[in-house]
Amino acid sequence: MTAPAEKDALKPSNFLRQIIERDLEQGTYAQRKWAGQPADAAQHGQGQPDPARIRTRFPPEPNGYLHVGHAKSICLNFGLARDYNGICHMRFDDTNPEKEDKEYVDSILDAVKWLGFSWTANGTEHLYHASDYFDFMYRAAEYLIEAGLAYVDEQSAEEMRINRGDFSKPGTDSPFRSRSIDENLQRFRDMRDGKLPDGAAVLRAKLDMASPNINLRDPAIYRIRRATHHNTGDKWCIYPMYAYAHPIEDALENITHSICTLEFEDQRPWYDWLLDRLGEGGLINQPHPRQYEFARLNLTYVITSKRKLKQLVDDGHVSGWDDPRMPTIVGLRRRGYTPESLQLFAERIGVTKSDSWIDYATLEGALRDDLDPKAARAMAVLDPVKLVITNWDELHGAGFLDQCSAPLNPHNPDAGVREFKFGKELWIERSDYEEVPPKGYNRLFPGNKVRLKYGHVIECKGATKDAAGNVTEVQAELVPDTKSGTPGASAVKVKGVITWVAAADALKAEVRLYDRLFAVAQPDTGDKDFLEELNPDSLKVVSAYVEPSLANAKGDDKFQFERHGYFVADRVEHGREGKPVFNRVAGMKDSWGK
Repeated sequence: MTAPAEKDALKPSNFLRQIIERDLEQGTYAQRKWAGQPADAAQHGQGQPDPARIRTRFPPEPNGYLHVGHAKSICLNFGLARDYNGICHMRFDDTNPEKEDKEYVDSILDAVKWLGFSWTANGTEHLYHASDYFDFMYRAAEYLIEAGLAYVDEQSAEEMRINRGDFSKPGTDSPFRSRSIDENLQRFRDMRDGKLPDGAAVLRAKLDMASPNINLRDPAIYRIRRATHHNTGDKWCIYPMYAYAHPIEDALENITHSICTLEFEDQRPWYDWLLDRLGEGGLINQPHPRQYEFARLNLTYVITSKRKLKQLVDDGHVSGWDDPRMPTIVGLRRRGYTPESLQLFAERIGVTKSDSWIDYATLEGALRDDLDPKAARAMAVLDPVKLVITNWDELHGAGFLDQCSAPLNPHNPDAGVREFKFGKELWIERSDYEEVPPKGYNRLFPGNKVRLKYGHVIECKGATKDAAGNVTEVQAELVPDTKSGTPGASAVKVKGVITWVAAADALKAEVRLYDRLFAVAQPDTGDKDFLEELNPDSLKVVSAYVEPSLANAKGDDKFQFERHGYFVADRVEHGREGKPVFNRVAGMKDSWGK
């Protein structure tokens, strides 16, 4: 066996890798066959030895947009399959027709591809739908009835709720539990044929109404629901319950390791019971899949409830599912996150069986580490005030513009340089001037010298203010023979270096300063309405000036605005009506709450 450590010594181990390596060493699934597509035991038995050493799956319900927690699951399932010469299936758990939509199907497929993963292996596209298996699920349900393991219950929803009991009281058997096999079979077929109204009956597995695990108190496996399905149309008026459908989907697809989050841990005995019974009946391949649970992602300053994310969209708190403040994958992508940064984040946080909170700074750190070596640099002034070089005309003549340059990326000399002008009038940050400087302030104040980065040294002479006391212009004199890169550049020592752009060639741009959507680290965990915990400063829009190298920026292009952080040309708004739009992805370092 080739362990992943031999292929990539940096891959940290975890309990899932240990389970997979044990199964591979013991040959747990080595004898199973594969029919070339999902199938029952008989069809798989006629197939070839399974070419995949393991099979995992990513099985979202298409009822919303994927979020950062799903990104972790995608990286985990597809990554494990990749590392162990296996195959990961892309499967839609579309058993709930009223909440599902093709819009979500398309967005999910796009998100998985964007993250860098594929469900095509050995020339076969492993894209599946739970609804593809509705015929088999129905057949399996009839088998359970015929084996005396399922019955049609016609209690009301309220009666079922009461008779189910609770954590301190065992459940009570349904009065319909003792029906004959023939009567149950007929009533189930009546459900299928539309002879009973919605809600009039459910098919339940016959387990143990006194079980301390409430999930085993005769779980419902089919309900009546007249709803048009996005994949099967109006063929069915009964639909399987998720907890019944999911293990069957895994079994038909020859999944070896069914990896899900901890909230499904209590469902595992039902998962195993169902597949054990179907295996005994010869309906599914053996040995059947096993379920393993890991802790879901809890990220500070973020909520991932689909219902609450939808409320944020519907109520206009954000501009849409792809608002850059949203934790959705489309939102993270528009914010400027890269597939590599999300994969790096998933790898760093690892996989555990205990819940914990991951600091949002860990996500931003992964982004910075990914972008730093490859993002082009640029200067930008986000809160501009004019700087006038009062002796410029005297030294260089009116209208003269000096050519300056800087590396596109200091980590990659081969990337080339960017060029920009230096002239009499420049734009600088308003915070770079103080009439009375605080202690340790090394930027512009009367009498102080600073270097304009990649340009010249200047000495501040003062500033002009309006009637309200706001600075409208800063004045300075150029110190001759101090241009960066020239022999005299180091002759004058200064403590401060500031960024700037020239009024002559700067581009005016809209810059959106996005920050965390919530003001508290663990939103929606206390008694407060989560809407009361929104960060009122999660978006500030400013009119900025940026250097001319950004004139050719295209949507999704990433940059480091020197000293300000990482920014992306907005993939939706950038360039519309000739207007450059840049979103802040993350600052140069984490300063939240400091």
